[in-house]
Amino acid sequence: MKTKILEIKKLDEEAVIPSYGTEFSAGADLYALLKDELTINPGEMYMVPTGLAMAIPEGYVGLIYARSSLATKKGLAPANKVGVIDADYRGEIKVALFNHSKEPQTILPKERIAQIVFTPYLKVDFKEQKELNETVRGAGGFGSTNK
Repeated sequence: MKTKILEIKKLDEEAVIPSYGTEFSAGADLYALLKDELTINPGEMYMVPTGLAMAIPEGYVGLIYARSSLATKKGLAPANKVGVIDADYRGEIKVALFNHSKEPQTILPKERIAQIVFTPYLKVDFKEQKELNETVRGAGGFGSTNK
C-alpha cells in the first residue's frame, strides 16, 4: 500500500511518534505523554496529552478511536467515542479518556492510549429540497430491513 507523508511535531522531547502495530493496521497507536502514572476513577474523564501536533493534509481528517485492548481490559475509551482532528488544527493532540469500568484504572507514561485513523472526507454544500428521491428503504429506521 502506498503511504503518504504526514508532518508531525514533537511539542515535548519525551513524546512518542505514533506507530502501527502490524503491517495492515489501519490505526496508528497514540502514546500518553505523562511524567507519572495517571489514575482515572470510575465515571471520570481525563484529557491525556500526547505531546504531538500534526499537519493533516487538506481533504483528510484524523479520527481517534479506542484501542480495543484498553477498552475491553480496562474500560478506558475516548469520552466522545470518536475524536475528530480537522486538517486545519495545529494544536496538541489530546485524548479524552473516560473510565467506563467500576474500578480506578491506571495509565502509565508512554502507554498506548488510543489509535488514530486518517481518512478522506467529502465536503458538501447543503441544498434544501421539498422532496427527496425515493428509495426501496424509504424512511425505514433502525431494524427496518429485518436483517
